[in-house]
Amino acid sequence: MAVVVEKVSGAKAGAPGQFGLINLLKVIAAQLIVLHHLAFYGPMADYARPLMPDVIDWLDSFARIAVQVFLVIGGFLVAKSLFPKGQPGLINPLGTVWRRYAKLVPPFMVAILFAVAASALANRWMTHDSISAPPDFLQLAAHALLLQGVLGYDSLSAGAWYVAIDFQLYAVVALLVWLCGRFSGSRLRRWLMPAVIIIGISMSLLYFNRDPDWDEWAPYFFGSYGLGIMAWLASDPARRPRAVALLAAMILLPTLIALALDFRLRIAVALVVACVLFLFGRARTGSYSYWGMSAVNRLAQISYSVFLIHFPVCLVMNAAFTRFVPPEPHYQALGMLLAWGASLMAGAAFYRWVELPLGRAMQSVTEVASSRTAFI
Repeated sequence: MAVVVEKVSGAKAGAPGQFGLINLLKVIAAQLIVLHHLAFYGPMADYARPLMPDVIDWLDSFARIAVQVFLVIGGFLVAKSLFPKGQPGLINPLGTVWRRYAKLVPPFMVAILFAVAASALANRWMTHDSISAPPDFLQLAAHALLLQGVLGYDSLSAGAWYVAIDFQLYAVVALLVWLCGRFSGSRLRRWLMPAVIIIGISMSLLYFNRDPDWDEWAPYFFGSYGLGIMAWLASDPARRPRAVALLAAMILLPTLIALALDFRLRIAVALVVACVLFLFGRARTGSYSYWGMSAVNRLAQISYSVFLIHFPVCLVMNAAFTRFVPPEPHYQALGMLLAWGASLMAGAAFYRWVELPLGRAMQSVTEVASSRTAFI
């Protein structure tokens, strides 16, 4: 799974160095998500379970918590993008949200079409719950609008829900930045955004995140996302120690209270990730790095593409091994490893031939649209 952030126009990739720790966390979490889907969907994991039952059970039950890493990182980076100094500015909310949509959705919809084709192929080789029925126009349109969960349509690809939630969360923060920028006086601006965010975190953790009926909406996930925002604000080296201590307390207190009332492992993981980003999240590494960081940076770069394309790849691999390979644990475990590797290779190809070209094509469209929707 990946976190997509907007790049500043004209900035050279990696010129000041990259956030090495964030890239490393993204890579680890992305692999856990791929492995979770391999363990959760498809018969290969069922056949391979006798060989490594504890590993597959852990991937099935707990690896999905890696999504909390992406939520916290997403909040950290959205704060860097929309209000890096911690004070709301006069942004163009429609243009900002449109740019996000244009960045997320075109490659997402290409991946959805791959998933539809993969389901059609897999259906010829096996019968399994992970295979989607052929979609109609309304189901595809709901995915294109990132409303499939809200409107009650089945997702055509694993993880489609996260793209929709990421967009909702980004739009909510963009709206908050715009509102606070319009209505706050100069004396209030320094603390207005942290106060608004901490209110949102508290409401999410104490109410919305405890009710599964909200899990298609941004408020359910805002607690983790907001912790990432607060980690960015608290880690600002320009802040005075007292301000840093206060912001750190704003991260810890509502989260610990929420965990004391209703312990949720996912929220505990989000808190740990937020604390790590508070301490080390702004540390940068060089573009041409050491200790394998160049490979980490590359894998982080393609992580959104890997997230988008891995499900159809894994679905076809599951179907092929079901149809053509004996159901022996060793063979099926090898199939899982091959599907994992194929997902990474497909992600690299998808990044080069789909995500990058579509990003360039949409950039000019978003710039024109933004200039026509000034909303300040």
